[in-house]
Amino acid sequence: MGIHYDYKSTRGDKAMKKEAKRKARIEQRRARKSSANPKETAEDTMHDINKPITLEDLTNPDKS
Repeated sequence: MGIHYDYKSTRGDKAMKKEAKRKARIEQRRARKSSANPKETAEDTMHDINKPITLEDLTNPDKS
């Protein structure tokens, strides 16, 4: 009986630990992904509202 006697009594606890471990891994991935791309959020600057948008502004990739 030994090993099978514990199975049902510890099943809920094992499931909760497994779910917590999975959530921790997902949080780690999100944190790693957001820290790996900080310059993407810094580059999202708006065009000066008082200045008209020209074709040069839209087509020149080197102009910042």
